Amino acid sequence: MAILPIITWPDSRLKEISQAVTKVNSKTQKFMDDMLETMYAAHGIGLAAVQVGVLERILVMDINYASERYPENETDTHEPLFLVNPKIVSSSNVTTKYKEGCLSFPGQYSNVVRPDEVTIEYLDYYGKKKLLKADGLLAICVQHEIDHLNGIVFVDHISKLKKEIILKKLVKQNKLQED
Repeated sequence: MAILPIITWPDSRLKEISQAVTKVNSKTQKFMDDMLETMYAAHGIGLAAVQVGVLERILVMDINYASERYPENETDTHEPLFLVNPKIVSSSNVTTKYKEGCLSFPGQYSNVVRPDEVTIEYLDYYGKKKLLKADGLLAICVQHEIDHLNGIVFVDHISKLKKEIILKKLVKQNKLQED
């Protein structure tokens, strides 16, 4: 496995829409393993392929969380999740506010409002079609990562003023790193 470089804002690839994966094979699996190692090395709980510069609809997550409300899930959410071509097929009308951060926006956090529960259709590590019902942190994380696949970043969900403050902080942070 290898640790991949994580791209950060203002890299324009973060605003691009990722393409569907046509087949899950050993190359896809190795890439997902590398993504997971990269996510762990960066102390994250989720990572989309675009965040390592690959515009494919792949994400990995590990929040060590299982939903008690959805025992029928076909996956053990205590284990890392590998989601290929994930798609939200339903979401609740009830929303929740959660303080989100992002590996592509290092050190920046803001409250984001999202549906409290979602159902996701995806292909797993082996290319098998699965359904995941998620709530709480799992729902927040999977929505955040799917947003990445659609060229949406978490600051797109907050007020213009808060977004400007975060982006200015990142510009300053980037300048300090260059010096």
